[in-house]
Amino acid sequence: MCENCGCSEKNADQTIQDKVKETLDSIRPSLQAHGGDVEFVGLDDDNTVRLRLQGACQGCPGAQMTMKMGIERILKEKVPEVKEVLAVA
Repeated sequence: MCENCGCSEKNADQTIQDKVKETLDSIRPSLQAHGGDVEFVGLDDDNTVRLRLQGACQGCPGAQMTMKMGIERILKEKVPEVKEVLAVA
C-alpha cells in the first residue's frame, strides 16, 4: 500500500466481507467464461467464507479443485484474513 494514491485509506474502510466480494467479482469473469459462476453465501465469525458454485461449475468433477486451488488461493492472497473457503450446496 502506498500513501500517495490513498489506496491504504480505501482498504482500511472496507470490511472483510467487502474485500471478499470485490475479489470474487474479479474472479467471476473467468468462471463465467466456462459457463459457471460463484455466489457469496456468507462469512462466518472465524472468517471462513461460504460460497456456492453455479452454472456449469455446479456438479463439475473439477469443482473442488476450482474451489480450493483457485478461488480459495486467490481469496487468501487478496484477503489474508480469510481462514478457509467452503462450498455449500
